Amino acid sequence: MPSTMMDLPLNVNALLRHGRTVHHDGLVLTYHGPGDIREATFAEVANQADRLAGALHRLGIQSGDRVGTFMWNHDAHMAAYLAIPCMGAVLHTLNIRLFPEQLAYVINHAADRVILVDGSIAPLLAKVRDQLTTVEHIVVRGAGDTSGLGHTLDYDELINAEETGFDYPEPDERSAAAMCYTSGTTGNPKGVAYSHRSTFLHSIATHSAQTLQFSQKERVLLIVPQFHANAWGMPYGAWSVGTDLVMPQQFLQAGPLAEVIKETRPTISGAVPTVLNDILHNAPDADLSSLRYIVCGGSAVPRALIEGYRSNFDVDIVQAWGMTETSPLAAVGWPPRGVAREDDIDVRVKTGRIVAGTEVRICNDAGSPLPWDGQAQGEIEIRGPWITGSYHLDPTEEKFHDGWLRTGDVGSIDTDGFIQISDRAKDVIKSGGEWISSVDLENVLMGHEAIKEAAVVAVPDDRWDERPLACVVLQEGADQPSTEALNDYLTGRVAKWWIPERWTFIEEVPKTSVGKFDKKVLRRQHADGELVVVARDS
Repeated sequence: MPSTMMDLPLNVNALLRHGRTVHHDGLVLTYHGPGDIREATFAEVANQADRLAGALHRLGIQSGDRVGTFMWNHDAHMAAYLAIPCMGAVLHTLNIRLFPEQLAYVINHAADRVILVDGSIAPLLAKVRDQLTTVEHIVVRGAGDTSGLGHTLDYDELINAEETGFDYPEPDERSAAAMCYTSGTTGNPKGVAYSHRSTFLHSIATHSAQTLQFSQKERVLLIVPQFHANAWGMPYGAWSVGTDLVMPQQFLQAGPLAEVIKETRPTISGAVPTVLNDILHNAPDADLSSLRYIVCGGSAVPRALIEGYRSNFDVDIVQAWGMTETSPLAAVGWPPRGVAREDDIDVRVKTGRIVAGTEVRICNDAGSPLPWDGQAQGEIEIRGPWITGSYHLDPTEEKFHDGWLRTGDVGSIDTDGFIQISDRAKDVIKSGGEWISSVDLENVLMGHEAIKEAAVVAVPDDRWDERPLACVVLQEGADQPSTEALNDYLTGRVAKWWIPERWTFIEEVPKTSVGKFDKKVLRRQHADGELVVVARDS
């Protein structure tokens, strides 16, 4: 029989209306330095969005046009999150850490017509200005060196000339609301266009007690940048239930972040492991007592980091998994019923538990699904209403399998739906016909008191085809341990045949534009003889 329910579109416009009215007194707090925190209510941010929409409309932006943002986390970026999709255009968040050639590529590939840029980082955009073929206007917010951008428009002048109460259209829920590009670790970055419908549903998912637990009682410190997969969907999720947003702008080092937390007292935060590791080791006396938990993702979260935050700050880390293609919320690792806090670390180190609204499976090399027994290893595939079904202007058919997205992650799923990623398919070490998990080795190594970071890559071996090379960054002031001591440390913690024969001590692990270990750089450096490799003591 036919439904009798109203068929209203699921779009960002509905989120905008709800946040500006029901949660009009919610706050967006932008940190400008010690003692300088500027507040804007949700109603005021919505009014700013109205004016921005009016200004963009006056510049000729129409439905379906792409508008890029090259900005830090702040209230104006939040206004852009609302204005651009609600006027029927497409928000394109530009990763400020992309290499210049990749930045130019994604702007041209997306065909951005207007770019909003913070003056403080205008020189980064200026490096590619003469390569941009579709950009008609660059709008600059705040002071900075804009000399390399040619003609620009002033953000404040533009929006101050407009009125509130913009007459928004009602976009189709399946039309694009926003787009992000992957970090492009191999080849050119790939564009993912998020629909209004997927954004709405993903936002509602953040409210669940099994995901991010957003509500009007919470205040979230948004460390993860707004140009990383729409800040993990947190801005829209927070807006839709009145969760205060704390925006740290460019102040992302341990000291400033400790100050931000002290001054704004957030209850939730989200960040990648490298940022949290920085706070743990460089601001160990920080007062994090306001935080209920920190969601951590982007790469595997080491046990030592989870234990360190609990013992040093009494703050729980909740591991989450996703990717640009999954909006990104796909799995969140809250411990299940019956597991006491003092016994839950083994659960927290798992990649996460499958989020309602998504479906996940693992498949072998032949494409056949494998059992959820916590043992079988295969490539993780996922589908759902906020999972991409294709890339923008790029078919890449090999990334999809019978309606499922192939993630490129290898792992297992247990009977309770907890995922354990053992490696990226391209990073797994195949030694003598057996697999070695570089991720597991790294996590164990980063539990050593002298080791700050560790990345493990496969290198050729005459006997075993491949063996692990451990690339180690020492804690500041730590003495370099002998390879014999490291061998002893690993013994009993990993399988004996996993223990590396080759070690290299480096200043820093190369990172991608989203803060992940860039192992292809390490593999290239090894192949080119740039790494000093020490053989394990005999």
